[in-house]
Amino acid sequence: MDHVVYVDKKSGDLEKLLAGSARMIVRGAAGRKMPYGRVQPGDRLFFIQNDGKCLVRACASVASVVNSAPLSADESRQMIEDNLEQLQLTPAQVKRWAGKRYLVLISLDKVTPVTPFVIDRSAYGNMDDWLPVGDIEQVMVEDCA
Repeated sequence: MDHVVYVDKKSGDLEKLLAGSARMIVRGAAGRKMPYGRVQPGDRLFFIQNDGKCLVRACASVASVVNSAPLSADESRQMIEDNLEQLQLTPAQVKRWAGKRYLVLISLDKVTPVTPFVIDRSAYGNMDDWLPVGDIEQVMVEDCA
């Protein structure tokens, strides 16, 4: 399964992933929202920065996934703190994710840049930061080289 994942430009998430300093990404919410239970080892993630350009710029394979049980605020904070070295979060990002009732920690393998391309998002009504696209080839619109 392929997924399109939006990462924070201001925090330099894509650069950290490509440099190898960040080896994990996190998503969290009060409920079990995307990608909870929907991403598996071996899936491919395609990264877009949240800069309004909507260009896929990198790809990675999923090495492992942890979908948390319901967490207390303290347990959630501890889970983030225990994985800070791999996540490389800014203080603002720690504040955003720590305390969420459900967390998804995704370890990555082989983060590589790709020739930038645009995807067709018309099938995804609610624009979230995670889109399960199935096969990336089916949503590719154009090369932007």
